[in-house]
Amino acid sequence: MPLPQVEIGTLERWADLPSRHITPRPVDVWVPPGLQPGQPYRVLFMHDGQMLFDARTTWNRQAWNAHRAVHALMQSGSWLPTVVLGIWNREGRRYAEYFPEKALALAPAAARESYTRVEAQGQPEADAYLRFIVEELLPRVEARWGPRTANTGVMVAGASMGGLISLYALCEYPQVFSGAACLSTHWVSVASSRSEFDKRNQDLSLAFLAYLKQQLPRAGRHRIWADRGDDALDSLYEPGLRQFEALLRERGYGEQDGTARVFEGTGHNEADWSRRFGQALAFIGRA
Repeated sequence: MPLPQVEIGTLERWADLPSRHITPRPVDVWVPPGLQPGQPYRVLFMHDGQMLFDARTTWNRQAWNAHRAVHALMQSGSWLPTVVLGIWNREGRRYAEYFPEKALALAPAAARESYTRVEAQGQPEADAYLRFIVEELLPRVEARWGPRTANTGVMVAGASMGGLISLYALCEYPQVFSGAACLSTHWVSVASSRSEFDKRNQDLSLAFLAYLKQQLPRAGRHRIWADRGDDALDSLYEPGLRQFEALLRERGYGEQDGTARVFEGTGHNEADWSRRFGQALAFIGRA
């Protein structure tokens, strides 16, 4: 895929970075205008990195336009300069890397074994993927632009399976990530099942909710945005999102730091995510 073109800031590709944890893949890095080493800045990690910046280069001709959302917040004065790292998914391994690995241990054996064998092709990799971000990508950013001060924030965002791994990242590394934006989070078939496949997906979603009951940080230091549309695949997410919102409240999150929203008339695609991404970022990055 050619390097996406952006009209604001600059985009560079870190191609096939060596890693101790995962198979190399490109990372597209958006650098805001005027950012200089040593200047206070924020970091935003995003999944499905090949879908973020330029619709002319994506498979479906849609993109998040993440750089525009971030730049608008910077222009408003509410955000520090923010480096956006778009980590490409790896063909055939997205499910292995994005489903919360420790939740599998809480799923019934049949669901766990089926997911591991089929979607993960024998090897779940979410924990390794997060180690790549925290132990390899973040230090590379800080080596380039300087150490961040404690209050500048590292955020993570994604949609669908990317919503799951974003929330998992905050739970596994609460000392690293200050906020997570989880759009169209992939809670599938938490309602009554209609087939064995539905039952398996229900078991997996319930296993992640069980993990969250154990590991979701209590309110006070983090901001979490979760949402769904009401069309197509997003219409299946209603029960899971409702249960997650209840868990947020149990953990002490109020509407100011933990929200679960529904966007009517929207579905499961980058065009719809792009339209509300600025809202999500403003929420998780509010000082």
